[in-house]
Amino acid sequence: MKTILLIEDDKALRENTEELLELSGYNVLTAPNGKIGIQVGKEKLPDIIICDIMMPEVDGYGVLQDLSADERTKHIPFIFLSAKTEHKEIRKGMDLGADDYLTKPFEEEDLISAVESRLAKAELLGRMIRDGSLKPQVSDEEMRTLNELKNFFDDNGEPASFTTGQAIYQEGSRSNIIYLILKGLVKCHTMDEDGKELITTLYRADDFLGFTSFLNNIPYQESATVIEDVELAGISKQKLKDILEKNHNISLELMELLTQNITEIKAQLLQMAYSSVRKKNGTDAFAVCRNHEQ
Repeated sequence: MKTILLIEDDKALRENTEELLELSGYNVLTAPNGKIGIQVGKEKLPDIIICDIMMPEVDGYGVLQDLSADERTKHIPFIFLSAKTEHKEIRKGMDLGADDYLTKPFEEEDLISAVESRLAKAELLGRMIRDGSLKPQVSDEEMRTLNELKNFFDDNGEPASFTTGQAIYQEGSRSNIIYLILKGLVKCHTMDEDGKELITTLYRADDFLGFTSFLNNIPYQESATVIEDVELAGISKQKLKDILEKNHNISLELMELLTQNITEIKAQLLQMAYSSVRKKNGTDAFAVCRNHEQ
């Protein structure tokens, strides 16, 4: 049975997450702050660590730095769990050596999937080290996760800034750039048959923006407008296509992410459609009543 160290100062969240992980077949150790978390990590040497960022005594960054400096614990997979969503905060954790990053509130499936993925990769890494087949260094073109892809956007993307109310792109314009939102809030919207604005999706920091088709240079099917001042990093669709062709793991993760987004958008549109039908039926019923009274 694999052992997980959960470092979280919120008692309710810590207990709920502990129960979830235990029900999934893991042995769970817990710590209420970073200082105790470091002690437990070095004493018990867990198989994986899940750690909050904002904590008393020592924050999550301090925990990661301390454990990364110890030969016994530096190879333990490390997942940050935090309410911080701005890309610069996520980037800071990944640059320190974190393997993954989950934002609160998180889905149970996302947590278990992240744990299983990191444990599997750690096992593979250990086997490669024992067999002597581990590559000495990953090339610049190799990327393993979506977080590494986002770091590539941050490092190499064309920066752009927009203020509240500005349009990033308009429906019908050509889609040549994919963006990563580094800061701010963006709404994507279109017009319904009555000429009213229909908001399809809200995008926040650390979200990708502007996906259409990689194979065809089709126009944007909706407009994107800034709600809160944004900072973006953009790369061409062709460059991203080249990266994905060389890094199949990222292609699969990105496909899963986009599939989840489509499912959420469909659910939102279905809810709005039902709402529209209810309003229409209510108006029709009111009209019938009025006609009956007359």
